Amino acid sequence: MSEENQPNPVDEAVEEKDVTSAVAVAGHPIHAMSVHFPIAFVIGTLGADMLYWWTADPFWVRVGIWSSGFAFVSGVAAGLAGTAELLLVEGIRGRVASWAHGVAAMMLLSVAGLNWGVRLAEPAAVLPHGLLLSVLATGLTGLAGWHGGKLIFHHGIGLMVSSKD
Repeated sequence: MSEENQPNPVDEAVEEKDVTSAVAVAGHPIHAMSVHFPIAFVIGTLGADMLYWWTADPFWVRVGIWSSGFAFVSGVAAGLAGTAELLLVEGIRGRVASWAHGVAAMMLLSVAGLNWGVRLAEPAAVLPHGLLLSVLATGLTGLAGWHGGKLIFHHGIGLMVSSKD
């Protein structure tokens, strides 16, 4: 048997570990349920910035301040649940994809917090700084989301599958 076809003992050891969610309500992982909010607010902030650029209506500046703030706050809440999962579940902690997702998510939170802070300090800074930060945050949302999706769909992280009787 060639070396390429032999199973990797490290992969086998990681695959044996339990990946069931430790931070869940009625079997539903809190992190997976809560990430939808910061995702929506990050993308909504980009939308508000683009509408402000297009219309110059100060209403969109206020929308951007609120949506960027909610993106950051809800992202921190989702991140706390995800960090608890990472630290509490050995099968999650042992996968490289978990750490890649965590790093991408922390970069996203940093940019989202900066985006909100820039808007609070100087609302007129939406163009160009707020818009550029919103584009960067949206890109990081895609990166973190891709890694998170890989964890769920490829590695089965947090899934609680019951047998059908």
